Amino acid sequence: MQSASEQPEQPEHAYPDHWEADVVLRDGGTARIRPITADDADRLVGFYEHVSDESKYYRFFAPYPRLSAKDVHRFTHHDFVDRVGLAATVGDDFIATVRYDRIAPDGRPASAPADEAEVAFLVQDAHQGRGVASALLEHIAAVARERGIRRFAAEVLPANTKMIKVFTDAGYTQKRSFEDGSVRLHLDLEPTDRSMAVQRAREQRAEARSVQRLLAPGSVAVIGVGRAPGGVGRTVLRNLLAAGYRGTVHAVNKNLGEGPHTLEGIPAHRGLADVGEPVDLAIVAVPADQVPAAVADCGEHGVRGLVVLSAGYAESGAEGRERQRALVRQARSYGMRIIGPNAFGIINTAEAVRLNASLAPQMPAAGRIGLFAQSGAIGIALLAGLHRHGAGVSSFISAGNRADVSGNDLLQHWYDDPATDVVLLYLESIGNPRKFTRLARRTAAVKPVVVVKGARHSGSAPPGHRVPVTRVPYATVSALLRQAGVIRVDTITELVDTGLLLADQPLPAGPRVAILGNSESLGLLAYDACLTEGLRPQRPLDLTTGATPDDFRAALAAALADDGCDAVVVTAIPRVGEDGAGEGGGEGDRGTSRGVDVLAAALRAAVAAAPGPAKPVVVVHVEMGALAEALSAATRTRPTGTASVTVAPPQAVAPVPAPAPAPAPAPVPESAAPRTAADSAVSVPAAGSGVPAAEPTAPGAIPAYPAAERAVRALAESVRYADWRRRSAADPGRVPEFDRIDESAAAGLIARVLRTRDAHARGVTLDCDETTDLLGHYGIRVLPTLPAPGPDEAVRAAARLGFPVALKTTAPHLRHRPDLGGVRLDLATEGQLRTAYAELTEALGKPEELQPVVQAMVPRGVDTVVRAAIDPAVGAVLSFGLAGAPSELLGDMSHRLVPATDRDAADLVRSIRTAPLLFGWRGSAPVDTAALEELLLRISRLVDDHPEVVAISLEPVVVAPRGLSVLGASVRLAPPPPSPVTDLGPRRLPSY
Repeated sequence: MQSASEQPEQPEHAYPDHWEADVVLRDGGTARIRPITADDADRLVGFYEHVSDESKYYRFFAPYPRLSAKDVHRFTHHDFVDRVGLAATVGDDFIATVRYDRIAPDGRPASAPADEAEVAFLVQDAHQGRGVASALLEHIAAVARERGIRRFAAEVLPANTKMIKVFTDAGYTQKRSFEDGSVRLHLDLEPTDRSMAVQRAREQRAEARSVQRLLAPGSVAVIGVGRAPGGVGRTVLRNLLAAGYRGTVHAVNKNLGEGPHTLEGIPAHRGLADVGEPVDLAIVAVPADQVPAAVADCGEHGVRGLVVLSAGYAESGAEGRERQRALVRQARSYGMRIIGPNAFGIINTAEAVRLNASLAPQMPAAGRIGLFAQSGAIGIALLAGLHRHGAGVSSFISAGNRADVSGNDLLQHWYDDPATDVVLLYLESIGNPRKFTRLARRTAAVKPVVVVKGARHSGSAPPGHRVPVTRVPYATVSALLRQAGVIRVDTITELVDTGLLLADQPLPAGPRVAILGNSESLGLLAYDACLTEGLRPQRPLDLTTGATPDDFRAALAAALADDGCDAVVVTAIPRVGEDGAGEGGGEGDRGTSRGVDVLAAALRAAVAAAPGPAKPVVVVHVEMGALAEALSAATRTRPTGTASVTVAPPQAVAPVPAPAPAPAPAPVPESAAPRTAADSAVSVPAAGSGVPAAEPTAPGAIPAYPAAERAVRALAESVRYADWRRRSAADPGRVPEFDRIDESAAAGLIARVLRTRDAHARGVTLDCDETTDLLGHYGIRVLPTLPAPGPDEAVRAAARLGFPVALKTTAPHLRHRPDLGGVRLDLATEGQLRTAYAELTEALGKPEELQPVVQAMVPRGVDTVVRAAIDPAVGAVLSFGLAGAPSELLGDMSHRLVPATDRDAADLVRSIRTAPLLFGWRGSAPVDTAALEELLLRISRLVDDHPEVVAISLEPVVVAPRGLSVLGASVRLAPPPPSPVTDLGPRRLPSY
């Protein structure tokens, strides 16, 4: 271990502010990581005074009660290249530090090109066990890689088992030895699959825990409760109490006078200092200019999280945006997370919590649906829609401007939340789309994620949402979401419809649909709707208008027992008796018809008695509102008293060692994810067993819809999702390793271009040689192109390349337009070349306008186009299509997210409408799709490895029966965006 006197001073470099990051720790609190500077001397001394003697001994291998002035100077003065120190802070105080010093092979201080550094940590005892050291290791490793350091060396005393575990659990390739009474560790800092899996598993546990602290607090304070009835604060307090919240509730109003006060029957206080006990969650309902004082009061008294209902932030303009940034900075400085501002509130229906910290006047019923909405108005509509259908929620969050907690955090929470089976999201913007698709894919592998996206066509983010705006069509965004397993719907009605079916019905094993009912016309409408949605319906079974409930039961039982059927649509219209009176129980006479109750009971009995794997059933009713009510009367709790066999979902990440999760404040019932016929078997009570419908062993409610199109659309979404679960989630493919890839050489070329050319935000376009070199580093050969400003130069170029050749114009208005006559092929002699040159210039213009070039001829094949681009609101996208009219005029392009797997590449090639042209359409020779898929994967790898590559276009790529040729290529570079946008690098919270 080196002392301060052994290390020479080095010149300092500019402060690297991009190293600053807010992180969520293991217990759900937050900390800020930033470089240590010369201004931190007093903070470092104060931090060291709060470290135990044992921890100091572990750090310095000897008693070290205090830091000398030389130590303090050394540990606060860094050059940010060869010597770097990072601190984890809460508020203005250090809670942990890490530093590295670049060393030579003999262990002495060194500078580049030495690529090894010695690293050491020190964590305050009060903060050990919170995952601070693990977070610091992620960030110091990223800093080291940026500065050209490839390995860390660490010397640890054998008794310091916590620190040894931090290194060994990190997932990096490492070597371990025992020398002179200490453990010597060497870590290779190149990220591995295991290190990324460890990092993301830790991220998930931390962010899920931070949401759990908000949703299940032991005590709540409402700040801003007015003394007079009405007002936001008073309304939330009343809703909290009416819901039967199981914890302690406190009312706070700074304007109260001296002496005891009560509001809504509970003690009221002037500030949190008067409460006299810890507060876990604060609901802030004061004017925006008073929020900073309220947040400071919360932070100083240990509040863990905030729900800020106050408006007047980013939704109100530039001044509000700055106010919002300040709010987030202030809250995070105290380790608190925020829902809001401008939020509607949060709800947790768990019986042991019963939290309604929102403006919703009625506590929703408990259910299996997790609901997130960025808009309060949409949140109200969704809650009302679920309530009308008798459905409940496990938790509800309306995040308003979502300056901190977002849909990504809720996906982390709901991923392994046993109380949630289905996730419904209303999103107006996606702050980190790449992370969203990663989390959505992982969550969708175990439970459905249904999304409706608002502000799709406005071209701008909603007020208050400081996020990038997409430049790709919404159809592309939709396709990318579906690739990640997201069920994308267009309206909140469809969101509710689909959620109801997924929450209560098993997933179908396939697209085969039986249709039965007492209306031939309604059955035909359902049949047509099935065909429109790509399902495979059987001919409708018409039970006639005189069908009795027993007829329905028998027909449904037969359909459920049919091995050729995967799902059933039941259609029902009011039965007309002999006296002409209806028995439907329409909107005007809900519940007055006994026939409706009997029909509902008959349908539920048929479902309960069905043999074999469970199949989904939906009902389409016309003017039978009471039937929908009767069908939804069944319990929405999964069967708990019966045996079931469930195949474990595929692991999203490789197994990693993890501490036991922190216990939830309240127990919640366990449940399984929605089941497919292929991966679960469910026992249900037999008909006539006497089990009441509301008992936990009853089948789930049968969703009923007032239109065939709505029912079939929801069923079709379930079919497509189940198919994705079976194919893509179970086997998502792999990112193969290829030879002839030199990542470091490509990185050097990119860094050199960005350093020597004016790389503004829009980026720079590589010249022909740079493009060829960069693509060559990834094993992609671009056919040489030689300029031909005159006929003599064209002849010399042809002689160099070898006849036969092609002569092309490259002027922007003629590029990729062979229909305009700007291309001459198979020129086998000098005479043919000179003739073609003269014809081009005579027909289309002067050489300086046409910019002619010469290329060697390649085997004939199908002209295709391969593109990759970084969209600010979607992330890295890989695209493929046929060159020319199919892609440019018809928009026939397929898209996949980067990094693409071998399965993604195969799907890209096969999912365009013109794909048959690649596979021998009308007797033509099939082309080499394996070579094409490899090219797609190499481009994906290039973009994934280097976020500075913001656009690539290969056009045309001629795919022959054997091999392919890249005839044209362009590449654009730009400085990389911050890590929270790319989802690359160490974990960090976004800052908008």
